[in-house]
Amino acid sequence: MEYIVMKEFKMKTNNIKRVGRSDFVNMGPIRLRQPLPTQNIDMIDPFILLHHYGPYEISERNNPFDLGPHPHRGFEPVTFLVQGEQLHRDSLGNESVVKAGDVQWTTAGRGIVHAERPTKDFVKKGGTIEGIQLWLNLPSDKKMISANYQHIKSEDFDIKPSADGKVITKIVAGNLNEFNGKIRTQTSVNAFMIEAMQGGKETIQFPDTHQALLYLLNGKVLVNGTEELELNANQLVEFYPDGQGLTIEAEEDSLLLFLSGEPFNEEVATYGPYVMNTQTELLEAMRDYQMGKMGFLPVN
Repeated sequence: MEYIVMKEFKMKTNNIKRVGRSDFVNMGPIRLRQPLPTQNIDMIDPFILLHHYGPYEISERNNPFDLGPHPHRGFEPVTFLVQGEQLHRDSLGNESVVKAGDVQWTTAGRGIVHAERPTKDFVKKGGTIEGIQLWLNLPSDKKMISANYQHIKSEDFDIKPSADGKVITKIVAGNLNEFNGKIRTQTSVNAFMIEAMQGGKETIQFPDTHQALLYLLNGKVLVNGTEELELNANQLVEFYPDGQGLTIEAEEDSLLLFLSGEPFNEEVATYGPYVMNTQTELLEAMRDYQMGKMGFLPVN
C-alpha cells in the first residue's frame, strides 16, 4: 500500500480490489462499452450498470442513438454527456437539450417514462455523440418516492484544480474537500469527472464507508502508483473500503469518471428497465407501466 504526503498528514490509499475491462456489447442497434456488469463484476453496490456509449458519428444517414419513450422504476439513471447534444423528454413534462459536459440525473422512483435522442439540428449538421449512462440504485425505502429530473449545465459545476494545475476535477455530486456538487442526491454518493493532462497528478479523497470505482474513458493513467489503465485493456478499478482515497498520474491526456457511494447491502432484482428488491415488485412494475401509472409520453 502506498502512502502519499498531504499538507499535514499522510493519506492511506485504498487497496485495489479488482480491475476490469470495458468490452463492447450490442444493445439493439447500438454498440457500446459495458464495464459494469461483466462476468467478473456483477455490481459495485450501489452502482448497478455503467455504459460508455460512443463516440458515434451522427448524421441524417446514420442515427442509431434514438431512444423512444421507455419506463424506469426503482433507481436513478444518470447521463454524463461527453460530446454532442441530446434532447431529453419525460412524463413529468420536462424537455431539455443536454450538451457536452452537462449531466442529467433522473430519479425514477415509483416510475417515469422518458426519451432521448440527438437534437434534430445536431443530426442535420452532423457531429459526434459520446457519454456515460449510469444506473445508481435506490434503497428499498426510497424505491417508490416521487420521480424527479435534474439537468445541470457544465459551466455551473464546481471545479477543483490539482496543485500542479494539470488535473481538473468537476464535482457533479457529493463533495471533494471544500468543493460541492450541484446535484441533489437521495443517498450518500460522489460523482466526479476528471480531465488530466499528461504528467498531471491528483489525489481523490472519499469516505472509508464508500464503495468506489474509477473508470477510464480515454487516455492512460497510473492509479496508486501501481495499476495502469488504458483503452482496450483494463479501464475500471474497484477499491476496497480500507483507506482515505486514491492517486492518479496521467501518462497521456486522459478523461476519467470517479464514483463512490454508501452500499445498501440489499437484495437486487432487475428486469429490463426496472431495479427492485424482489421478483414480485418487478411484476408490479410491469403491471403499473401497462396501466399507465408511470405517466405517458407521446412519440415525437
